[in-house]
Amino acid sequence: MSPDTRRGALRRVWVQLPFFVWLVVLWMLLWGQFTVLAAVTGIVMAVFVTSVFRLPAAELSGRVNLWYGLVFVAIFLVELVRGALTVAWQTVSPGLPGTAIIRVPLRVDDDLVMTHTAVAASLIPGSLVVEADRENRVLYLHVIGVRDTADVDRQRRSVQRWEERAVRAVGSRAALALIRSGAAPYAERQTQEGGGR
Repeated sequence: MSPDTRRGALRRVWVQLPFFVWLVVLWMLLWGQFTVLAAVTGIVMAVFVTSVFRLPAAELSGRVNLWYGLVFVAIFLVELVRGALTVAWQTVSPGLPGTAIIRVPLRVDDDLVMTHTAVAASLIPGSLVVEADRENRVLYLHVIGVRDTADVDRQRRSVQRWEERAVRAVGSRAALALIRSGAAPYAERQTQEGGGR
């Protein structure tokens, strides 16, 4: 094996290692056991899943900001509780809460950031991603508790802030620069570039 081939193989292993570790942790969470046996069987299952059900490799940015990662998790936990209390209140208050399907254009062309954003938006009670347009980087969410266009705009901005937090935590330097510059949504930029040719 040539040194270049070996370096390429090591890089692929290093890039996929977080996903592999997450599969093992997920296996242990499913069984509710954090034991050596659960870890070993988790490793066996992770090897099986990654070798039999091969998915396209997700490219990591190579940049992780631990501070913003902790901020992401802390804000997520606070919003999780707040969302649960809001939905609980809406279920016992008189009248039906308004609902809407809203379109949320994202700014960054990155699968991992889009996934983090969609998962955060879906796990917080009161909203659920019903469709993800990967090509145009647009999420469509079903939300409850919407009374007017101001509520729709507030929800849209909330999801875009999740995108910003994800970029600050694990996004590439180019994505971070894009967020900091206040760039237009990805689909809008693509339309402008296509129209300018």
